[in-house]
Amino acid sequence: MAALGKIRSKGGILVGAIGIALFAFLAGDAARSCDGIKGEARQQIGEILGKKISVQDYQKLIDEYQSAIKFTMQRDNLTDQELNQVKDQVWQQLVSNRVIEADAEKVGLTVTEAEIQNVLNEGTNPMLAQTPFVNQQTGRFDVNALKQFFDSYNKAKAAKSPQLEQMQAVYDYWLFVEKNLRTQLLGQKYQALLASCVLSNKAEAKMAFKDNNEESQIQLASLAYSTIKDADVKVTDDDLKAKYEELKPAFRQNVETRDIKFVDFQIKASAADRSQVVKEMNDFQKQLASAVDPAAVVSKSGSEIPYLGLPVSNKAYQQYPDIASKIDSLSVGTTGVIENAQDNTLNIIRVLSKAQLADSIQFRQINIAAATIDEARAKADSIQKALAGGADFDALAKRYGQTGEKVWFTGQQYEMAPSMNQDNRTFINALLNGEVNATQNLALTQGNIILQVLDKKAFTTKTTAAVIKKIVDFSKATRSNAYNKFSEFVAKSSTVADLEKNAPKSGYQVQSLNDLSTAEHYIAGIRGTRDALKWLFEAKQGQVSPLYECGDNDHLLVIALTGIHPQGYRSWDDAQVKEILKREVIKDKKAEKLMAKLKGVNSIAAAQAKGAKVSPVNQITFAAPAFVQATGSVEPALSGAVAGTAAGKFSKAPVKGNAGVYVFQVEKKAMRAGSKYDETLTMQQAAQMNMQLVGNFMQDLILKAKVVDNRYLFF
Repeated sequence: MAALGKIRSKGGILVGAIGIALFAFLAGDAARSCDGIKGEARQQIGEILGKKISVQDYQKLIDEYQSAIKFTMQRDNLTDQELNQVKDQVWQQLVSNRVIEADAEKVGLTVTEAEIQNVLNEGTNPMLAQTPFVNQQTGRFDVNALKQFFDSYNKAKAAKSPQLEQMQAVYDYWLFVEKNLRTQLLGQKYQALLASCVLSNKAEAKMAFKDNNEESQIQLASLAYSTIKDADVKVTDDDLKAKYEELKPAFRQNVETRDIKFVDFQIKASAADRSQVVKEMNDFQKQLASAVDPAAVVSKSGSEIPYLGLPVSNKAYQQYPDIASKIDSLSVGTTGVIENAQDNTLNIIRVLSKAQLADSIQFRQINIAAATIDEARAKADSIQKALAGGADFDALAKRYGQTGEKVWFTGQQYEMAPSMNQDNRTFINALLNGEVNATQNLALTQGNIILQVLDKKAFTTKTTAAVIKKIVDFSKATRSNAYNKFSEFVAKSSTVADLEKNAPKSGYQVQSLNDLSTAEHYIAGIRGTRDALKWLFEAKQGQVSPLYECGDNDHLLVIALTGIHPQGYRSWDDAQVKEILKREVIKDKKAEKLMAKLKGVNSIAAAQAKGAKVSPVNQITFAAPAFVQATGSVEPALSGAVAGTAAGKFSKAPVKGNAGVYVFQVEKKAMRAGSKYDETLTMQQAAQMNMQLVGNFMQDLILKAKVVDNRYLFF
């Protein structure tokens, strides 16, 4: 049907790019059991505003979002990385929606049906452009197309039409969009209400215009902090504590985090393992070169790339750049065994045929089903003869309870399929090779299809090829030896000190990771580490974990918990905090020395005599921090001091910057060439700037919502 064809044409949409907010759901408060979780409080995925979120409801929302993505991308599955992105986006949107809804309810904000209908009638909301109901001529959402679809859907549902399954997928996707549209509108209304509280006035507008457009030209004298060695600066604990109190808000963390030391050993193929894989691949190369049915050889080889038996473009191999880069240049025939060190594979490619084929095909069809296959065949033959005799295709389609709508089919819809049955292969080949306007009678397993190709576009090189891509993997013996050695190492390393002492002796390396939170999906980027994460957030400081087998069964992992940082303010003697404080104190003490050196200086020449580097700096405005070439730093404080100094005057006092101390002479001040004051426009810009300053309202709301994230226990 047309709607399905249009949504498929948007198959390139990736996770997160749908651009729509997720509608928050009502979570049940009843406790749910989950293996390995202790206590009712730990039987939930998390908590927002004091309300528990069940793992079942969270999973339901993930499934809903995942189904929408699969529908738009025409994919059967998402990668692990894409699934993790979905899980994170679902959670983030769930939290945002919950806090927005709670605040909106307090002030009486809602979204009415009339408001939804107005958005549909206007058709300009970006979310609507991702639906199948877009007018191809105008490129805009067409509410009439949506109404027509609902009418067709209701009729098909009442008649139990064979096309109902396809239509149901479009219907479900629309419900998903509509639900998220409602949530998006509520968020926009809340933000608009907040924006109306942020005002600007004429005086502020004049100041803002001057700050942005008054440019100063100066002679600058710089003394960089780097001219004093860090070792010459004495830093005491009292200095660090005082600086900590000054910078304390910067050391607040909203969630608990943990530090670890770990040993990760990746099992790799031995020389003997590699020789065995090479031998197998040489045998497969001979079999594939002469095979009548390449599918059997590819399947037996355990290839990473399935055999579709259809002509595909090089885009079909976009996950495998080594294959994609050479497939178009290969002639019909079979390659030797090709090594690709980047993905640790050996590869064989047999090109069966090449052709210039359309990548975009318009067609229509009539599905023929009957009580028996023979009846279906006879009925299809009758329809084919009627069409050959000049019968109207649409009229015949309606006679059999179908619409006969025109649909576009693209290579993206089949080229990356994980498998292909014979019926689908027959249908796609008929599309690719069928003549425009000719009708075909396709005999399939469950019945027949009368197919008419109407148009073909975007011709490109398509290759029918059988590819064997095989990982150079380790053997069971190699893995067993690696496991036994690592297990012995873990058994001897019951403390952090033991771990660090024994690792080099066994040929392993101890690594560190800081500030891991419960929002992590993996430890150290290693897949399959959920059990290790669960241990990490239940362990006590100083404990060492058991051995974990993770990754693709190719990683052995042991963890030691070295630090716990509770939610709240990090202490001044935290290692990371202390390092930051030390840098800031050293900078302050260097600034004191350099400012004392420049005390009483009232000219650029006098500053130069004290060792300062002199350089001109032009086009300094208050609104844009100046960049000082001499110290390689952006200096907001310098911009502020220059703005407050009249033309012809010398700086009142040395300026303490990010990378040095400065004095300056203002040579000239003038409004930027071409600048013209527009009061209305400048007031609007000032209001927008003010709105940006309060733009972190969502972060503040989430902080107050006391969010608990226990997803690591389940996912």
